[in-house]
Amino acid sequence: MLLFRQTSARQINISLALLRVILGLTFVIHGGQKLFVMGFTGVSGMFGHIGIPMPGLLGPFVALVEFFGGIAIVLGLLTRLAALGLAGDMLVAILTVHLKAGFFNPNGFEFPLALFAIAVSLAVTGAGALSVDALIGKRIPERPDTSIGRGLDQQRKAA
Repeated sequence: MLLFRQTSARQINISLALLRVILGLTFVIHGGQKLFVMGFTGVSGMFGHIGIPMPGLLGPFVALVEFFGGIAIVLGLLTRLAALGLAGDMLVAILTVHLKAGFFNPNGFEFPLALFAIAVSLAVTGAGALSVDALIGKRIPERPDTSIGRGLDQQRKAA
């Protein structure tokens, strides 16, 4: 039955690409709103109003991380690094803003928690084969495996 078959590499790569595009676009739009609608001054003011420390520094920083991190995620470029940054962004948002409002939207933490989980998953798995990371990875020669276990296996085969 199809329900119980092993997931193919193609299915995994398509799923990772879908997660990347949706997560990335979400952050591009949120970061773009902060950069191009609110501006650095508006974001800093909002961060100050909601009690985020160092709002003049962290407001613009978060706007840039969301916008450019979102672009990187969509492209699958430096995916693990970008996803880690976005996961940190959501963790701080949950702890400082959304947690006190409970779980449910519109102000609760359910939406940022979902974004956090997707970002952490991409930080762990990477971008998959349908990404710029995969293209770069093909150009970088692999280092020989120097692990002890690998060496013992090769010695046993030789004996």
